[in-house]
Amino acid sequence: MSTERVAIYPGTFDPITNGHMDIITRAARHMCDRLVVSVAVNAGKGPLFSLEERTAMVEAEIDAISNGGVAAKIEVRPFDSLLIHYAQEVGASMIVRGLRAVSDFEYEFQMVGMNARLNKNIETVFLMSSERNQFISSRLVKEIASLGGEVSEFVSPRIVERLKERLG
Repeated sequence: MSTERVAIYPGTFDPITNGHMDIITRAARHMCDRLVVSVAVNAGKGPLFSLEERTAMVEAEIDAISNGGVAAKIEVRPFDSLLIHYAQEVGASMIVRGLRAVSDFEYEFQMVGMNARLNKNIETVFLMSSERNQFISSRLVKEIASLGGEVSEFVSPRIVERLKERLG
C-alpha cells in the first residue's frame, strides 16, 4: 500500500518569479506526488496584488508549464492560517522552502524550529535556487518595475504585463 507524498510550497508570490517557478517545478518533479502551491494572505507585507490576483497569476504560470506532466501534480490554493495547521489540513508531510542566500537560511532556520515544535511529523525541506535565480526576489522585481526598469529576465511575459497594468 503506497501513501501519497504531499508537499506544500507556501509564499506570498507577489508576484511569482522565475525563481519561484524553478523551485515549484523541481519540487513537483523530484520530491512529492502532489505539490500544493500555497498562496499566503500575508497582509503585513503590503502586497501589490490581492490574494485572488496572486492566486490567479500562480495558476496561470502553472498552466503554462509544459514539463512532462509536472503541472498535473500541482495544485494552487490560497490560505490564511497558521502554516503548520494548513499543512495538516491538506495532508502534507513536508513543507518545501527555497533558499537563495545565507540571510534566507537564518530566517528559515527559526521557522523550522517553531514548526517542528508545533508538529514533528511535518518535515521542512530546502531547495537551493539555481544559480541563475539566486538573486531574484519579488520585492526587487516590484521595485525595478515601479521605477520603469526591465524585469522580463526575472518573471514570465504574463507577469510583466500584470506589473505594467498595475504600475502604469
